[in-house]
Amino acid sequence: MNSLEQAQKIKVRFGDLISEPAEFRSEVTLKVADAEKIPEVCRYAKSDLDFNYLVDISSVDNYGDDPRWTVVYHLRGLRHGCELRLKTDVSEEKSELPSVIDVWNTANWHEREIYDMMGIRFRGHPDLRRILMWEGYPYFPLRKDFPLAGKPSELPGIAFTKPAPLEGGPFVTVAGSGDATNREPRVRNPEE
Repeated sequence: MNSLEQAQKIKVRFGDLISEPAEFRSEVTLKVADAEKIPEVCRYAKSDLDFNYLVDISSVDNYGDDPRWTVVYHLRGLRHGCELRLKTDVSEEKSELPSVIDVWNTANWHEREIYDMMGIRFRGHPDLRRILMWEGYPYFPLRKDFPLAGKPSELPGIAFTKPAPLEGGPFVTVAGSGDATNREPRVRNPEE
């Protein structure tokens, strides 16, 4: 059975809650209309369709659109070799959806990272605290409205105390010889 056939089974089981499967470059995606139903859909995918490995959970910031975020679950069945992507939208007003940690234990780290970087909360998560940024950090660095140069920090010695200069954009390098450090115009002066 291939990924598209597996996706059709989910569509049949959940009906209008699930979009028609979209296939692009042999990757199959289903959209779950109600984020509150994500644990139920994931539980079915794991128990009945043997998607026993949660590869990743990622998030997309649709800044300027409503809903603001899309959360993407990447599933794999190790025995049958199929992969499936489940997507659901989360509004900025709510900024929360149920945890799937009771379906896959590995969701623990993925959900913590999304909370830390985007600010999306996972209801029912047993230890939802920051994983990369320090506790009390007031921002979410992967949001599109977070400045590329960063924000000043009041913790000298832990983080930069002033924004890094962009000098033409975040990904501008000077073509030519030398290593990447010498081509990068934003190299900091060590004496700063």
